[in-house]
Amino acid sequence: MPYQKQLKEIENMILAPYAMKSEHSKGRIYPEKEHPYRSGYQRDRDRIIHSAAFRRLEYKTQVFVNHEGDYYRTRLTHTIEVAQIARTIASVLRLNIDLTEAIALAHDLGHTAFGHSGEEALNELMSKHGGFNHNTQGLRVVDYLEERYPDFPGINLTWEVREGIAKHSTAFDVSSRLKGLSPEESPTLETQVVDIADEIAYDNHDLDDGLASGLIREAELEKLSIWDRLNKNIARKYDHISPEKRRYLIIRSLIDLQATDLIQETQKNILKLKLKSCKDAKKIDKKIVTFSRDMLQLRKPLRLFLMERLYNHYRVVRMSIKAKHFIQELFKVYLANPKQLPEKIQNRISQDGVRRTVCDYIAGMTDRYALDEYKKLFDPYEKV
Repeated sequence: MPYQKQLKEIENMILAPYAMKSEHSKGRIYPEKEHPYRSGYQRDRDRIIHSAAFRRLEYKTQVFVNHEGDYYRTRLTHTIEVAQIARTIASVLRLNIDLTEAIALAHDLGHTAFGHSGEEALNELMSKHGGFNHNTQGLRVVDYLEERYPDFPGINLTWEVREGIAKHSTAFDVSSRLKGLSPEESPTLETQVVDIADEIAYDNHDLDDGLASGLIREAELEKLSIWDRLNKNIARKYDHISPEKRRYLIIRSLIDLQATDLIQETQKNILKLKLKSCKDAKKIDKKIVTFSRDMLQLRKPLRLFLMERLYNHYRVVRMSIKAKHFIQELFKVYLANPKQLPEKIQNRISQDGVRRTVCDYIAGMTDRYALDEYKKLFDPYEKV
C-alpha cells in the first residue's frame, strides 16, 4: 500500500470527525504532486521551518528588544512555545496535529522588527495605502515574498494553513477576513487552538520575562488569586526550594491549569454543538475552542496586571517609542530615494509600487538589521 494512502487511513482512524483531514484539503494555489511519505500539512510545516522568514524570528522582539538580553524570549522562541502548547491541546481534542503545528509555526511570520510597536508604525505609515496587519503580511510572505522554488512564488502552502495565518485572532491580533479564504466562515478548530495557545504562551512567558527583567516584582503578583493559589500549593509541596525553581513551577502550573481548562471546556462545547464534521465547525459563528467562565474570570486580573505593569512600564514604553522612531525614519529615507534600497528590492517597485516595496522590506527586518540600517543611513561615521 502506498504510504500516502496509509497516512490518510491513519488520520481517519485517529482524528475526530470534526478535525480537518489532509485528504479534504482545498489544495494549493499552484497544484503539486503529493509527496510520497508526507501529508500536505507535514510538507507545509517543513517549508515554514526552512523559510528565511522563520529564521528571522530569532532576532525579532517579543516584548524586550533583542539586545536587551539573551535570556528574554524572542519571536522565534515564542513561536516554538506556541507550537508545543497547541500540539498538546490538539492531540487531546483529536484534531489534526500537523495542521495545528504548521499554523502555529507560521502565525507570526508577518511580524515586523520591534514587535507590535513596529507593526503600529508601519500601519500608520501605510494608512492611506492599504494599511499594515501582520496576519495579512504573513500571508504575503508565504504567498509571494519568500523565494524558494522555480515554479511558483512564495512557498505554496495549502489553503487551510493560509486560512489559519489570515484568520489568527487574539487580544493583540486582528483576524484578516480575506477574499478567497472564505471570510464568511469561522476558522478551523485547529486555527482556534493556535489562537488560544498563543494567548497562553505570551501571557505566561511575558510574565516570566517581566519577573526576570525586574520590571515586575513577585510581591505584586501575590495579590492575584490565580498566582497566590499556585504559589501556596507549591509551598506546601516543597519546603525548601530556590526562588527561581519556585517561579518556574508556578509558570508551568499556570500553563497546565489553563490548557486543561481549555480542553475540558472545548470538549463540552463540541458535545453540545453535536459537531459531525469540520464543515459543521466552520459554520458556527462563535469560538468553539474556549476557556470556561471561571477560568476567564481567573485570567482577567492577571492580563490586566500585565497590561498595566509590564506592557505600560516606562522602560517598555521608551523601547516602543524608540522602535517606532527607527521604523518611521527608515521608511521616510527609503521613500525619499528608493535607490538606497538593495537592487533586489528595487526590482519589486515596478510591480508593487514604492510604498508597499519599502513596507515589505522594513517588515522583513530583524531588530538588529533595522538598527544597523539606521546607523548606516544616519550616522556620518558609520560605513554604508
